[in-house]
Amino acid sequence: MGTAKKWTAADAPDQRGRTAVVTGASSGLGLETATALARAGARVVLAVRDPDRGATAAARITAEVPTADLTVQLLDLSSLTSVRDAAKELHDRCAHIDLLINNAGVMWTGEARTVDGHELQFATNHLGHFALTGRLLDLLRAAPEARVVTVSSYLHRLGRIDLDDLDAERRYSRYRAYAQSKLANLMFAVELQRRLQEAGSGIRSVAAHPGLAGTGLGRDFPAALRLAGPLFAPLFLRSAYDGMLPTLRAATDPGVRGGEFYGPQGLTETRGAPGLVRAGRSARDTGVHRRLWQASEQLTDVLYPL
Repeated sequence: MGTAKKWTAADAPDQRGRTAVVTGASSGLGLETATALARAGARVVLAVRDPDRGATAAARITAEVPTADLTVQLLDLSSLTSVRDAAKELHDRCAHIDLLINNAGVMWTGEARTVDGHELQFATNHLGHFALTGRLLDLLRAAPEARVVTVSSYLHRLGRIDLDDLDAERRYSRYRAYAQSKLANLMFAVELQRRLQEAGSGIRSVAAHPGLAGTGLGRDFPAALRLAGPLFAPLFLRSAYDGMLPTLRAATDPGVRGGEFYGPQGLTETRGAPGLVRAGRSARDTGVHRRLWQASEQLTDVLYPL
């Protein structure tokens, strides 16, 4: 028996004529995803918190892909006002959005509150993307075969949605808050697909995770982990390029169906070729999906017109 061919970036189909918005595109997974989509011919909007880093990322992409069609968009996902303003500017710039890659995130930060009063990791990783997607839904509807890809983590398996304390006001653990936010990402992707399907929409909502990839998220790690990084990374971390591949496949593979989850297919899902993976048990509670959605609407004041 032969073995199935491993999916690579070369398998991504032509994206010419399509517009992609990639959050967190100034470094790491987002930069690699934006580069791959630009190489495939898409017009790519780099949605970034720091415009200078965005310009540097655009220059790097252009150096690799001289024909790249790029725009830098200011977006701070930890601020619901910034999300609203960015969505308005994207409406002015784009007639449609074919791909929305909800990639940006923070990991294991110290306890912090956003300008809106929310716990930083939950706000940035989940609430910001929930609000952004809702505010861009009409532009996604204007595209013939739009997709929303939301990047979770294999650590979602350690998460629990505490509906009575989503903002960790009673107690804070950087690890618990991160796992909850990544579980929320996955639940959002699945619940969005359910609602889109019920509404008869052709938009596909898909989830992905990179495995264990070396990215800029480590800047927020505790000091001991940062010091161990040079020893740890070569042994255990895959490159940001390899970590990007499940997202790229979820965004471009014609065979992808809404509600699916893509990640590395190795034994522990920390490395391996990109393909279908199974969500953890905690991510499959549809009752929590719905309650998290309702809470997210209340916390962001964004109602989806579905």
